[in-house]
Amino acid sequence: MAEGTRASLRGSWYLLGPAFVAAIAYVDPGNVAANVSAGSQYGYLLLWVIIVANVLAGLVQYLSAKLGLVTGRSLPAAIGTRMSRPMRLTFWAQAELVAIATDAAEVVGGAIALRILFGLPLLVGGLVTGLVSLLLLGIQDRRGQILFERIITGLLLVIAIGFAASFFVKTPPPGEVLSGLVPRFRGSESVLLAAAILGATVMPHAVYLHSGLVLDRHGHPEEGHRRSLLLRVTRLDVVLAMAVAGTVNAAMLLVAAINLQHQGVNASIDGAYAAIHDTLGATIAVLFAIGLLASGLASSSVGAYAGAMIMQGLLHRSIPMLVRRVVTLVPAMVILATGFDPTRTLVLSQVVLSFGIPFAVLPLVRLTSNRALMGGYTNHPVTTVAGWTVAIMISLLNVVLIWLTVTG
Repeated sequence: MAEGTRASLRGSWYLLGPAFVAAIAYVDPGNVAANVSAGSQYGYLLLWVIIVANVLAGLVQYLSAKLGLVTGRSLPAAIGTRMSRPMRLTFWAQAELVAIATDAAEVVGGAIALRILFGLPLLVGGLVTGLVSLLLLGIQDRRGQILFERIITGLLLVIAIGFAASFFVKTPPPGEVLSGLVPRFRGSESVLLAAAILGATVMPHAVYLHSGLVLDRHGHPEEGHRRSLLLRVTRLDVVLAMAVAGTVNAAMLLVAAINLQHQGVNASIDGAYAAIHDTLGATIAVLFAIGLLASGLASSSVGAYAGAMIMQGLLHRSIPMLVRRVVTLVPAMVILATGFDPTRTLVLSQVVLSFGIPFAVLPLVRLTSNRALMGGYTNHPVTTVAGWTVAIMISLLNVVLIWLTVTG
C-alpha cells in the first residue's frame, strides 16, 4: 500500500461506523441461541463454522456497501428499479416477512434478558425492548447518523464485554480450541446447528441495510479520489466490524462449551445463564445477561431501521417510525403472550430468515458484477466468482437447515 494511501486511511478513522451498525445483526439473540446450542451440545466442534460464516458475511457486507457508494442507491432501491410493480410488491412482501421475523427474534431476546435480570414477565420485557428501540431510532432521526452509530457501537462493546467476561475467570483449553478450527461434523444434528449458525450470521436485513447506511453517512460521492477513499475506508470498516462480531460469536460458543457441555443443562439461554451463575458466580452471569439485553435492544432498533429502508426502496413510501415500530412489535408480543418457548422461537426465526437470504445475496452479486451499472468499480472476476460461490453455498445450506428442521 502506498504511503499516501496509508496516510489517507489513518486520517479517515472518523469515517468508520456504518459496518459496526450492520454488524449488530451478527450478534443478535438468534446468534446467541444458535451458538449456545452448538457449544453446549458439541463443545468446540463447530468453532470453525463461526470463522467461515464471518468471512463470508464480510464479503457480502462489503459488496452491499460498495453498491450504495457507487450507484447512490440502496440495495432494495436498486433491485426495485429493475422490476415491474407486481414483482416489486412480491419482493417487498418476502423482505417484509424477513424483517418482521428478525424483529420478533430481537424483541424476544431482549425480553428473556429482562426476565433474567429483573424478573419481568416476558410480555412486559418485550414491550420495554420495543420502546427502548424506538427511542434509539428517535435519536437517529433527530440527532443524526453519527450519534446513532456511536450508541450502537457502544452497545456492541457492551455485548462483547458481556459475553467475554467469563474468560477472566475460566479460560478454554488451547488445544481444544485449536481442534475446533478443523472443519468436521459429528452426526446430522451438528450439520443442523452449523446451518443454523450460518443462517443466523448472514442476515438478509443486514445485507439490505448496509447499502443504505453508507449513503446516510457519506452520501453519493462523485467518481474520483473521495469515492476511492471511501471504498478503502469501507473495506477497513467491514474488516474491523466483522472481526468484533466474529470474536463475540466465538465467545458465545466457547462460554457454552466451557460451562454447559457434559453438564446435563438445558441448551437454552436461561440454561446458559443458570450454568454460568453456578460455575462462575453471579457477577459473570449478570454480565452475560447484560450482553444479551444490549444485543436485543441494539439489534431491534437496527432491524426496524432496515425494515423502513426496505419499504422506502421497494415501495417508494415511508411511514412514521412509531407506526412501523408498533406494527412489527405485534407479532413478537403475540408470540410472548402465547407462552411459546422463547429459545425455540429464536431458533425458528432463523429458519424464516433463511428463506430471505437468496433474495438479498443473489441480486447483490449480480448488480455489483454489472459493468453498465458499476463502471470501473465492477467486481473483479475473482470477487464475482467468490460472490456467486458464497451466495449459492449459503442458499443451499439454508435449504438444508429448513429441511432438517422440518424433518427433524
